Amino acid sequence: MNTNEEVLNIVFKKNTNVEFEVSSDGVVTILEKQDHKIQRFFRKIGFKIPLYKKLSLDKFGSFVFINVDGKNTVEAIGELVEEEFGEESHPLYERLLLFLNYIDVECSYIEQ
Repeated sequence: MNTNEEVLNIVFKKNTNVEFEVSSDGVVTILEKQDHKIQRFFRKIGFKIPLYKKLSLDKFGSFVFINVDGKNTVEAIGELVEEEFGEESHPLYERLLLFLNYIDVECSYIEQ
């Protein structure tokens, strides 16, 4: 990306392979399946290994993740975060882009 304009116009969508739950208070919990062959083996011999690893996002991360819908641009999501959290969200776009990059590149929860 060459300019800030291009970065703000990126549209992300949730990866279709990601399973998640949203609680009544709006907190998103990502469910990562633990289905490695070693884990399956240990389950068969009686070890209690959970089928899913649960990762709960904070209120900012949950709000952003819910608004990543394949329609909202980064700029639109930033405006929604500003409306919801106000001064508490600043520095807004630095935090937002860092979070979106992390859940895109490192975790593959979302995609462009």
